[in-house]
Amino acid sequence: MSTEGVIRISPFEFVHVLDLNSNVTRLEKGPQSLVLQTNERLTAGPLPLVVVPPGQYCVVKDPMKNYIHGKTCDLRLGELEIKFHGVPFALYPGENLVGVTLDPQSKPRPDLYSKAIKALPVIKPNHGLRLRARFDHLDEEVPRCAGDIWQLEGPLTYYPTPQAEILSHVPPVVILTGQSLKLRALQDCCDSHGNPRVTGEEWIVRRVGAYLPGVYEEVVAVEKATVLTDETALHLRATQTLTDSLNHVRIAGDEWLITNKNTEVYYPQIGVEVICHVQRTVLSRGQYCVVLDPIDKKGRPQLGKRELRKGLATFFLHPGERLLSGVENCHLLSENEAVVVQALDAITDTSEDVKIDREPGDRWMIRGPCEYIPPIEVNIIDKREKIPLSENEGVYVRDVQTGAVRAVHGPDSYMLTEFEELWEKPLSDLVEQLLRQGGGIGSEDIRKVAYFEQSIDPGILQGRNKSRVVTYRCPGNTAVQVYNYQQKSARVVFGPELVILGPHENFSVLSLSAGKPKKPNALKSICLMLGPDFISDIIEVETSDHARLRLQIAFNNHFEFTRGKKESELAIFAIPDFIGFACRQIGSCIRASVAQVTFDEFHRHSSDIIHSAVFGNPPKPQLRFDVNNMVVTSIDIQSIEPVDLKMRDSLMKSVQMAIEIATNSIEAAATHEAKRMEQAARGKLERQKLANEKEAEKARITLCELRAVTSAVESTGQAKAEAQAEAEKTRIECTSEIEAAKLKAQAEEIQHYSQLEIQDLTRSSELSYRKEMNDLEVEKCRELSCIEVKKFSDIVDTLGADTISAIATSGPEMEVQMLKSLGLESVLLTDGNSPINLFNTAQGLLGKTK
Repeated sequence: MSTEGVIRISPFEFVHVLDLNSNVTRLEKGPQSLVLQTNERLTAGPLPLVVVPPGQYCVVKDPMKNYIHGKTCDLRLGELEIKFHGVPFALYPGENLVGVTLDPQSKPRPDLYSKAIKALPVIKPNHGLRLRARFDHLDEEVPRCAGDIWQLEGPLTYYPTPQAEILSHVPPVVILTGQSLKLRALQDCCDSHGNPRVTGEEWIVRRVGAYLPGVYEEVVAVEKATVLTDETALHLRATQTLTDSLNHVRIAGDEWLITNKNTEVYYPQIGVEVICHVQRTVLSRGQYCVVLDPIDKKGRPQLGKRELRKGLATFFLHPGERLLSGVENCHLLSENEAVVVQALDAITDTSEDVKIDREPGDRWMIRGPCEYIPPIEVNIIDKREKIPLSENEGVYVRDVQTGAVRAVHGPDSYMLTEFEELWEKPLSDLVEQLLRQGGGIGSEDIRKVAYFEQSIDPGILQGRNKSRVVTYRCPGNTAVQVYNYQQKSARVVFGPELVILGPHENFSVLSLSAGKPKKPNALKSICLMLGPDFISDIIEVETSDHARLRLQIAFNNHFEFTRGKKESELAIFAIPDFIGFACRQIGSCIRASVAQVTFDEFHRHSSDIIHSAVFGNPPKPQLRFDVNNMVVTSIDIQSIEPVDLKMRDSLMKSVQMAIEIATNSIEAAATHEAKRMEQAARGKLERQKLANEKEAEKARITLCELRAVTSAVESTGQAKAEAQAEAEKTRIECTSEIEAAKLKAQAEEIQHYSQLEIQDLTRSSELSYRKEMNDLEVEKCRELSCIEVKKFSDIVDTLGADTISAIATSGPEMEVQMLKSLGLESVLLTDGNSPINLFNTAQGLLGKTK
């Protein structure tokens, strides 16, 4: 605080005062009252002293060197000084706190140095503090060069020094169970275990717990261990030459498989890359697979080879191995099935009872019933089934060796051989459409098209199976021509019959005229109607007086030919459009005859003129066309109309007058007849009413009688029913009790007899057991006695009678000899512990005898 040049400095405060004469700034501390001279100026303050609490520090930049009050002093420019907890201190002129910018006019505040005072770094256990040297110095007898980085490990409290800069706090990496830590060296160094590492080298740490990375160690990743089960394995690849966890030397690029048989838990390894997880391939019963490029016993892939594996089996596909077509089911062939196979290599076929040597390219068939798994030398080309064929069915079969095509017909089923295949017979779109429509298509002659509809095959509507034999149900009284392009011959089939096409046959399509007047090619058909039939047409004629008339005629026709004679049968198909041909021929004859007469004469004798024009004069019984054996038997004139409108009106008026007269007469007769019938109907109706009333009265009488009977039955029926029900109830209860008693007695009897039978069986079994045991014991004793007898006999036989006698007498004889040699007649040897009767012995020793 200052008042007109007087500065009052409180305790624990300081100011900086500049001497303008010497240009020297001095430090003044309180408490004091400072009077500024005229050559002095206040540059900073009053400011509080810097107080560093316990456990904290601050950094002073450009600290003072050998400060002398009022004198010029040097600052250690660019250097730092660390202040810890101690006596509060003031900042000398030129000094600054790192983190605080002092304002000369700032007032004292408690939090003025809060940003500059920091807590001492406390390093937790397993944590680290990374430091960097600002300049060369000696750190606890360890030389440090400028830029060196080192690390302090906790637990400890670090007191900062000016020589070292705090870079960062390093937290530990926690390695859990089943995890591993992958590290990389940033430069040549030694790891935490003292192993030398080169720049870029990677290694694995698997010790569970907290791991503190070193200064030059980079954490690449924390990797989890893979638990291998019976169903999974790992496909590994070596990215560098190394020795893997199984102590196998792996060259860079090598691939291998590791399963739970090798290790239950796989930890990642440096230089080993996990390609994928491999699932176990399971082959159940009736399944198989072909493995391409299988590995040998040394783990090397056999490129180009194949291996067949059958179920029941499980395995893992090793690197480089692959399945040809996945897991396949074996071919289960019934007696109606077979497979066509081809040898890819020389093989001895054992599918049949005899062994057959097959060369590459050979083709044969395996017939059922059987389960067939093809060897690796065999390729399955096709699967065949017997084709069921009825009597009128068949298939087209082509021989792949010769190319010949034939038709196979029923009624038996047929199976293709190994060198046969189904052949699809091509038909033109027109023939296909004709078969779907029953043999004929067209819109001008509905009568004929409707006749063909009876031959529509329902099966062909959904689409024709081109390998099936083409059939057509030829309608009755028709004929179909079939042409064989291979043999260049034709045959005619007469209906009703089923037409079956051979592999090289096709239908002859007829293009007929239809409509009125006739239009060419309006009707397509594959069958020809033999007749008798009629053909109608409209033709225009002109009389000699130039009256033009339109005639609608119809003539009956049929074909005459000799059955069984091929030339006669084929002749009816000589003209494809026999309808147009006949209409043109008959029309020309009619026009020529009408042109020779007048209209009046033709109007009066039209029938005779047309009949003479067609059948001649004198008339013939029929008109025959020798080209196609077509015969016309009669002709009918259906209508004659003038082409000229005026003439048509005149004729219509005359015809209408005649029709009106005839109509009036018919109407009068009809009216009289209707009145007569009405009177007769009325009389009949009255009689019927009386009869109905009579019958109704009879029915009413019967109804009354039935009602009386019903009332009587209702009154007595309920009581009777109740009595009958009660009696029936009593009878049923008594019957049930009797039956229950009988069943109970029967059950007790069955139980008693069952117990007796069980006791009988038990005792019988026990007696049998005892008897058998006794017999076994007797037999055992007998066998043992026999064995002893035989043993004794064998011993006697072996030793001999002389030997036994010598053994028996050897003791006494030896004693006699010994006594004789000693000159003793008797001797007794004893130990003195057992009493012995010596009376007789003494007498023997004395040589006394009785």
